[in-house]
Amino acid sequence: MSHPPLNGIIIPVTPLQQNCSILWCNDTKYAAVVDPGGEIEKILGMIEEKKLVLNKILVTHAHVDHAGAVAELSDRLNIPIFGPHFEDQFWIDQIEEAGKQYGIPSARKFTPNEWLEDGASVNLGNLYLDVYHCPGHTPGHIIFHHPASKLAAVGDVLFQGSIGRSDFPRGDMNTLLTSIQEKLWPLGNETTFIPGHGPLSTFGAERKTNPFVADHLISSNLLA
Repeated sequence: MSHPPLNGIIIPVTPLQQNCSILWCNDTKYAAVVDPGGEIEKILGMIEEKKLVLNKILVTHAHVDHAGAVAELSDRLNIPIFGPHFEDQFWIDQIEEAGKQYGIPSARKFTPNEWLEDGASVNLGNLYLDVYHCPGHTPGHIIFHHPASKLAAVGDVLFQGSIGRSDFPRGDMNTLLTSIQEKLWPLGNETTFIPGHGPLSTFGAERKTNPFVADHLISSNLLA
């Protein structure tokens, strides 16, 4: 059985230059916006340029730079919100205050149409994205993966050459490292990931060179 291709494009938004992404099924042109932190007009302009049909919002976690525009975009287009995991409710509760602090004054609380848990899937046209719960940066952080395309949207779990912060409330470094090693690495070295900030990379490249989670570092710690 052949798999229709998943396409994607990154749109940096908010003063924090968060990687909002648009993913779409090439066969149907149905699209999802992943982590609309702000700058809705820029996002909608790209949807129009690509002639896509936006029909859902996907949220990896509820930090304001990733979720500040979720409520407004959902209201304007009457489209459902999927994610994050329910453990991020406390971040949603304070998103308006965070918006004032980080220069995203339009940020508003939202209620997901569906909280997402480990093992769930979300359809995108003819495609299905697998959901993995990857706490550590936030307790309710999730990632989205399309196996056939070898593409994952990982939010702030992993970056090129770095990992997510764990010093926010209810963050935890050991939990984050476990999420990366037990949830991301099994998805395959050739998998390209879209991080929450900065350039794309692959899991294989990070396993070789990332100064926080490279394989040789993990092996050295085990032997210590």
